[in-house]
Amino acid sequence: MSIASKVPASPAALTRAECEDLLYHEAALLDEWRLDEWFELFAEGATYEVPTAGANDDVSSAEALFYVADDYARLRYRVDRLKSPGAHSEWPRSDTSRIIGNVRLLGAGDGGEEVRCTFATYRSKNGITDLFVGHILYVLRRDPAGIRIVSKRVMLDLNSLRPQGRVSILL
Repeated sequence: MSIASKVPASPAALTRAECEDLLYHEAALLDEWRLDEWFELFAEGATYEVPTAGANDDVSSAEALFYVADDYARLRYRVDRLKSPGAHSEWPRSDTSRIIGNVRLLGAGDGGEEVRCTFATYRSKNGITDLFVGHILYVLRRDPAGIRIVSKRVMLDLNSLRPQGRVSILL
């Protein structure tokens, strides 16, 4: 038996097209408010983070304030709450439209393929339309069920959240 046959084969690297397809699918699920299907895109143990506006890409939730710093269980709770009439800020839900662009593969990291994209999310509710813009840092990994999100960090390229003052939607 050769040494090569003892080493398990690593999953094939993700292509940009595969990553783009996943990101466009994710955006559609969010815009269509198919939150349970959106949550299924996340790998068990995944994280979802939204640092405060203007934060650096490498900021840590242990050292700085974040709008959202969810582990996998907390993200499940957030999805369930958003679907409930008790989520007053999103009941009835906002209408959203997302644009994803400039998808770039940054290379393989410890947990999977690091991917960066830009985004614009329009949120419309009660006659007011807000615009959230920025970039998203993903770690994506292929598993037997498909490509999964290991981490998603939404970086708002805004000086502040004024006039809306909050993030009540999933970005």
